[in-house]
Amino acid sequence: MTSQPGEHPEPHADLPDRSPLLYPLEKGTVLSRLHDKGFGPIYFGVKSSYRFDSPDGSFGVLYAGLDEHCAFIETFGQFTGIRVVSQKSLARRHLSYLTLRQPLQLIDLANSGGLARIGADSRLFSGSHAIAHRWSASLRAHPTKPAGILYPARHDTVRHACGLYDLPDSAFSVNTVGSLIDPPHLLLLTRILNTYDFGLIP
Repeated sequence: MTSQPGEHPEPHADLPDRSPLLYPLEKGTVLSRLHDKGFGPIYFGVKSSYRFDSPDGSFGVLYAGLDEHCAFIETFGQFTGIRVVSQKSLARRHLSYLTLRQPLQLIDLANSGGLARIGADSRLFSGSHAIAHRWSASLRAHPTKPAGILYPARHDTVRHACGLYDLPDSAFSVNTVGSLIDPPHLLLLTRILNTYDFGLIP
């Protein structure tokens, strides 16, 4: 009889000896963030609130999408089954583009071979946050010295997100373009809403 999968296992003791798949982000790569407009776009959280945060607050993680669709669904698709977004929610967040001023190397958990190489599976993206926190800390300490993790968006696995470990603000060139509900971005918003069959409410 096949056993049920249960929770994802803890990081393996031999993880430092394994060869993870690495994903290069070239200088000039543009990342997308939807962030509270009351705060700046560069924020490395240390509160252990999100999936790949530090388990003990010893390092910060900045989350971004490799495109605007990813940034949207990671921000507004958190509650499975809810397929509407309000104009008020959109207005509270600004879209910022972070252009890398230096190349970065991420541990790739999104493409073929990435999970198997480190002895992980997709429960890392959907199971316990506490276990994912400990994996993040272990991956950050890997001898390859990654700048972060590349992983699939939970509600759109063909879109890729990244969690970047503490970097100086000077690593990015920032362009904040306002909210998705603003007139210049309505075509982009329409494409995103159509992709996810989301309704727009007041």
